[in-house]
Amino acid sequence: MRTPLGATIFIAIAILMDTYIFQAIKAVSQSVSPKTRTIIYAVYWGLSALAIISFLLFLFTDHNFLGKKFRTYLFATAIGLFLAKMVAIVFFLVDDIRRVIQWVAGKVFYNNPEINDMTSDGISRSAFLSWLGLAAGGTLFGSFVYGFSNKYNYKVKKMQLAFDNLPASFKGLKIVHISDIHSGSFTDKKAVLAGVEKIMKEQADLILFTGDIVNDRADEMEDYKDVFKLLNAPMGVYSTLGNHDYGDYVGWPYKGLSKEQNLENLKKAHADIGWRLMMNEHVVLEKGKDKIALLGIENWSNKARFPKHGRMDLAHAGTENYPFKILMSHDPSHWDAEVKPKYADIDLTLSGHTHGMQFGVEIPGFKWSPVQYMYKQWAGLYEDGKQKLNVNPGFGFIGYPGRVGILPEITVIELV
Repeated sequence: MRTPLGATIFIAIAILMDTYIFQAIKAVSQSVSPKTRTIIYAVYWGLSALAIISFLLFLFTDHNFLGKKFRTYLFATAIGLFLAKMVAIVFFLVDDIRRVIQWVAGKVFYNNPEINDMTSDGISRSAFLSWLGLAAGGTLFGSFVYGFSNKYNYKVKKMQLAFDNLPASFKGLKIVHISDIHSGSFTDKKAVLAGVEKIMKEQADLILFTGDIVNDRADEMEDYKDVFKLLNAPMGVYSTLGNHDYGDYVGWPYKGLSKEQNLENLKKAHADIGWRLMMNEHVVLEKGKDKIALLGIENWSNKARFPKHGRMDLAHAGTENYPFKILMSHDPSHWDAEVKPKYADIDLTLSGHTHGMQFGVEIPGFKWSPVQYMYKQWAGLYEDGKQKLNVNPGFGFIGYPGRVGILPEITVIELV
């Protein structure tokens, strides 16, 4: 998309969408005064121009241009407008298809294409669907704007998990599970600190982080090392790598730094804050007279566009005699693809990655997000026989600087 041709195609599509939607706006604004109508038109085309300019700025300027915070919100607003327009267009297309079918039916069967288009309330169906489309698009855009205020609205979710084979000494073990920090997206250090303090208030025995500590580059952690260094637990803080941690989504070299050196710097960042990074290995956790195994692997995804660096064969080797096993694996698609069919003795798997798409609905008894059409397990607890998987929807955010419905989460798991 960073080519002039790609930009031209994008602008052409955007203008076509805007022109199509504008026809509906003209139709529903005929009843207002000419002055009000002019204001409506000016606001619409002004926002449309802002969206196009925002995309072009992201395509052809350095990421430092205009400042990180301003660029993030500008781009998110443009994306929100684009998605809102897509939703509105669905309603307009339904109306246009309806009218074409009505016209053809009238021509063929009644020799009169002018069939009554009024509802029982005297409102034209076209006007009704146009208003409905604009309302749906406006509601979606409004929810995106509202979601800006939720990106640091950390939710503490508590659950008790029962396992028959859990050693007696580990009953009551409290684990804090967090994932997807994405420090490169943060712009409010005090808000992040408040989230870390929430974690510490839980007084967990063990803190486990399941990947994506940065967006792309290790230096994104520099300003937040002192914050996350505050995390500690009696049995330790352990971490794994996620797909973003490998730097696959940025051009290298960057400022003279190679991709390989960036990964080494990232590993060092984990050590600097006192976290034990698990690289296809396991550690033995002891409590009283009992021992369990904690496994951590590099990113392993069953989705083609994400890397498979994880080695369960290496991490699992030597754990056969431990009665209970916890696995940290960033991508939840790993659970169905490899963990369940090949490693039935993994009792609890902890993952992240999906973010719950940072958009959806989560209320008692009902949970929905568009990401569920891509990931079977996308947020919360899943069970299959004696095996359990918890997918944390993320501590941070990326791309869209907000959360709608699916809040940033600190999961507190008590083994019973």
